[in-house]
Amino acid sequence: MRWALVKVCLAVTAMVVVAFAVPLGLVVQEMASDRAFSNAERQAATIGPTLSITTDPVQLRRAVESSQMGAAGRMAVHVPAVGDSPRVDIGGGWAGEHAVLETRRIGRAATAPVAGGGSALLQPIALGSGDIAVVEIYVPESEVSNGVATAWVVLAGVGLALIVGSVAVADRLGARLVRPAERLADAAHRLGEGRLGARVPEEGPKELRSAAVAFNSMADQVMELLANERELAADLSHRLRTPLTVLRLNAASLGDGPAAEQTRAAVEQLEREVDTIIRTAREQRAPASVTGGGGAGCDASEVIRDRMAFWSALAEDEGREVRLAGVDRTVRIPVARPELAAALDAMLGNVFRHTPEGTPFAVDVHDAGDAVIVLVSDAGPGISDPDAALRRGNDGGRDGSTGLGLDIVRRVAESTGGDVRLGRSVLGGTEVRVWISLDGRTRGESARRSRRKRRGN
Repeated sequence: MRWALVKVCLAVTAMVVVAFAVPLGLVVQEMASDRAFSNAERQAATIGPTLSITTDPVQLRRAVESSQMGAAGRMAVHVPAVGDSPRVDIGGGWAGEHAVLETRRIGRAATAPVAGGGSALLQPIALGSGDIAVVEIYVPESEVSNGVATAWVVLAGVGLALIVGSVAVADRLGARLVRPAERLADAAHRLGEGRLGARVPEEGPKELRSAAVAFNSMADQVMELLANERELAADLSHRLRTPLTVLRLNAASLGDGPAAEQTRAAVEQLEREVDTIIRTAREQRAPASVTGGGGAGCDASEVIRDRMAFWSALAEDEGREVRLAGVDRTVRIPVARPELAAALDAMLGNVFRHTPEGTPFAVDVHDAGDAVIVLVSDAGPGISDPDAALRRGNDGGRDGSTGLGLDIVRRVAESTGGDVRLGRSVLGGTEVRVWISLDGRTRGESARRSRRKRRGN
């Protein structure tokens, strides 16, 4: 589109330049010719007063030599025989006898080409006797075309400048038209690749601005739909799994008997069905965009206190000692509240599901200035293969696990440029260290290395 516009502008400008420059050049050439012959006519007229007084050859020669053209050897005078006076020819002449006689016959000025180049002006002048003398002025070709070459060069330069200028303007206009369209196409490709943060600047022509507004609105709606779907999956994960965990623990306290066994079997079956639903919803959803950014954020301390209030009741029932540290002041992080709550529930749920009753655990928050570190540690048996535990969908063959809990935590951390590390806690069990970057750059390279490592595995 851009080059097509440039070509059209180039063709139109070239036609305009030709249409105006060529006639103008011809006019300049004609004006130069008229100027040369007008000057020759004036020079021929200077000898007229002398011819009207006398036809004496000596006086005529003196008058011719005293004129500008005569001194330059470009003037000739042809006087016919008058009475007893013989014919007088001063100067050699250039047009020939026939041209002189024809000019005398028609009685008006005429021009004739010269064999060696140039032209001759033949100017008739009436004598006192009634006869007609002819004054011949030689006009060289250089004088007829004086300034014409320069005029053509100037016109060609102006025409070329107009063409170059019009092409440059057309290219800028084309870029102004094409660049928004290219940005729109690029954003559409990025959106199709799953990068839902792709947006288009709403600039350019009116039509492209409307298209950009429509695209951004569509992308916002897609993100909203995916956010709703993600919230639904999180709701299934953390609203159904947590009550089911309580039911399973309560069913374990029912003792022996057919009714108790049936209740426990029903709870286990329900857990497996919920796990299947969660796994299916997680695997079929579209790639999510970055959860942080765009003004999203929350107070990590407030969210952790809220979730710990929920899990503390279950911890009390199971006789677990809980330690909470670092949540006595506001700690802002670039993560949406539902995302952080989902990550915390995933980590705490793992503690309750995969450690024996009575196992203590702790949640610590550290503000490192450029990042916030959330530590969830327990005194359980630990994790034998931390890398495999961080791999998406890996459940380790354990019942009641979808293998997606730590994947939720990892995605939340990496959305800020941070990462997740598993290790041995000071309590003797597992420690989940969640590094949440506050500027998106502190741990970005580490996060990229961990993603490459998981893809390699």
